[in-house]
Amino acid sequence: MNIQDILNTVRRVEILTNCLVNDTMVGAYLSHFKGRGMDFEELRDYIPGDDVRDIDWNVTYRMGRPFIKRYREERELGIILAVDISASEGFGSERYSKRELAAQVASTLAFSAARSSDKVGLLLFTDRVELFLPPRKGRRHILRVIRDMLFFKPRGQGTHIPLALAHLNHFLHRRSIIFLLSDFLHSYGTESRPGKSGRDMVQEIGLTNTRHDLICIHLYDPRESALPDAGLLTIEDAETGELLEVDSSRTTVRNVYRETNAQRIAELDRALRRAGVDTLRISTIEPFAPILQRFFETRRWRRV
Repeated sequence: MNIQDILNTVRRVEILTNCLVNDTMVGAYLSHFKGRGMDFEELRDYIPGDDVRDIDWNVTYRMGRPFIKRYREERELGIILAVDISASEGFGSERYSKRELAAQVASTLAFSAARSSDKVGLLLFTDRVELFLPPRKGRRHILRVIRDMLFFKPRGQGTHIPLALAHLNHFLHRRSIIFLLSDFLHSYGTESRPGKSGRDMVQEIGLTNTRHDLICIHLYDPRESALPDAGLLTIEDAETGELLEVDSSRTTVRNVYRETNAQRIAELDRALRRAGVDTLRISTIEPFAPILQRFFETRRWRRV
């Protein structure tokens, strides 16, 4: 693909995602991420109706009456798009691959952030950190983010989520919003081994969520859940190169395949709930903008 083809593809993604970032989407984004400040401003007497979580218990004890901490609303946030670009992300049974879907979802989030004057950063990872762009503003920066999400050529093939999150925890000194986009394949195989920090995936996700606002976006293709009745098939693991020949005409084979995948998803859901993070699941064959909007709205009402 030449430079002009790359530019044309980036432009198409920009147009598509900009159309999705309408007033409703931005409103849903703002209603969730704005409004709870992060910068301390002053102490004042407690007034019935104040959030008890803001009470300063040390001052309350010394003064003999309740005081709360007031915060200045944070007008500018840092948004980090942590995108899995391992080999399995290249799979797509219909119109889009998981990597293309990740680029579109992340671009929508990036333009939503840009419309509210937030900075956007990018982390691309496989079984290593491939690229890190610190949060910045501006259309030119976002177009580079889109280009790299679509066309960056990784050195690694596998997936190592703990390593990616440990990198962010080391370099992000200010509380940020992190969107982790991955298919979470091999999360319980080679990728689940601890990173340099010594923590596994669930531990690293939990730690990241205490330091930042972490949201996991699970990307999947329907073909990963069910085999077609197509006779003898040779299936290749994109990340390890392992080959497996199966007879998909056999009902028992298709059932085992479906049940094994369902068990993997159930284990992943339990692990993410254990880590205390919010998660949404997006398919390569369904519109994702309504899913994002409903997700933001649900989080807003849950936290009111």
